[in-house]
Amino acid sequence: MKTQAQTVSIAVVGSGYVGLVAAACFAEIGHRVICVDNDESKVRMLQAGGVPIHEEHLPELLSRHRGDRLEFTTDLRAATQAAEAIFIAVGTPQSQTGSADLSYVDAVASEIARSIDSYKVIVEKSTVPVYTNEWIRRVIERNGVSKELFDVTSNPEFLREGTAVVDFLHADRIVLGTATERAGNLLKSIYHPLTCGDYYNVPGSVPGPRESNDPPPILLTSTKAAEIIKHASNAFLATKISFINAVANVCEAAGADIEEVARGIGMDSRIGPKFLRAGVGYGGSCFPKDVAAFRNVAEQVGVDFGLLREVEKINDEQKQRFFQKIRSALWTFRAKKIGVLGLAFKGGTDDVRESPALDIVKRLVAEGCIVTAYDPAAADRCKELIPPGPCMRYVDELYAAAQDADALLILNDWEEFAELDLSKLHYTLRYPIVIDGRNLYDPETMTKNGFTYLSVGRPGLSQPIDPVAAFFVPRRRDDTRA
Repeated sequence: MKTQAQTVSIAVVGSGYVGLVAAACFAEIGHRVICVDNDESKVRMLQAGGVPIHEEHLPELLSRHRGDRLEFTTDLRAATQAAEAIFIAVGTPQSQTGSADLSYVDAVASEIARSIDSYKVIVEKSTVPVYTNEWIRRVIERNGVSKELFDVTSNPEFLREGTAVVDFLHADRIVLGTATERAGNLLKSIYHPLTCGDYYNVPGSVPGPRESNDPPPILLTSTKAAEIIKHASNAFLATKISFINAVANVCEAAGADIEEVARGIGMDSRIGPKFLRAGVGYGGSCFPKDVAAFRNVAEQVGVDFGLLREVEKINDEQKQRFFQKIRSALWTFRAKKIGVLGLAFKGGTDDVRESPALDIVKRLVAEGCIVTAYDPAAADRCKELIPPGPCMRYVDELYAAAQDADALLILNDWEEFAELDLSKLHYTLRYPIVIDGRNLYDPETMTKNGFTYLSVGRPGLSQPIDPVAAFFVPRRRDDTRA
């Protein structure tokens, strides 16, 4: 039995945000890893030293282990036969019905089954609905594989894009859903360098909140419980975001400050301060599809999870409310020049999937605005969705987005967006209007610096601002247009 630290041969199927981070981190803690993807151009890029996603610490780990403990291939059959544990980390996008599309998981499971020649532990790493474990087992058995030659387990990830490497190596918890002791022992062996604390004493280990005397705890569960834990966790976090955004709307109407209210709520140890930041709504590759998928799972088993419908509704309405806030500041949209800071769904990542920022930008372009946008990492991905043109420009410098703009929008929370030189910004803008969807600035400070400043859930914002007053505040002495 493998219950102590031993090198394990691992195959990770999928080189997206989850798979690539998992592969690099497994290599970092001492295992031999083959990362498999059917995208030949992506595999060639990874083999040549490229990094297809923006994640802190990931380039260093890939460089450290590529060609030694970590290799990349398109050959799933060979990777399966070489591995003791096979982690499935392919996409599970949302289908038209709201359920998770498991076709990629099904295809990978079928190919793994055709390649098994000795005992394997197959691990769900993708976010999947409950019962997926059983379906994978059935698929493999239907391909003629004996029950004695494999176990199917669940090891959900709890990674935040932008901090995924630290989240993996310094995890809050490691959930292992297994049905057999044999499979559970192999999984525990894989994570042993973390759970025993040894990794944190290794020179050059990735820094984070965990130390050798405070390693991540392991939670052993059934496979069904592990599957539900992942969906329920994301649904709960999305609920916190929608809740605080609904409270922010009450604050606007009542003249209270959501920042003060959120601070007071978060000081309750039963609630905590995380995910209580009002803004333009949640997005990304996880929360929107996982909320919908969990609601769909509940419906399939006869449970009316109406709360999740309200979570989705509030999130959709929050983007609309913010768009109307922009309209109240600009009066009309056509031919207005809008500077945008932030295109990814949050700071620290280049992921634009379900990004509220991108949704708002698309609406502005459709209304005839001329948008100039800056994001430290996501511009190239956005260009695939909104190509550059007369109404959409991408710039590679923060203040270039604000140059001669009628207003500046802050749509995600990169650290540099919270450290603007306000004097320079005031001079750069055509009109000193800042509409902040992430509440990065103090309203009083912005007012003292001459800005018309709108944010989310702050006093006085329930009333439209005076567009005439806003547009006839000159930004500099040579401004002849005001």
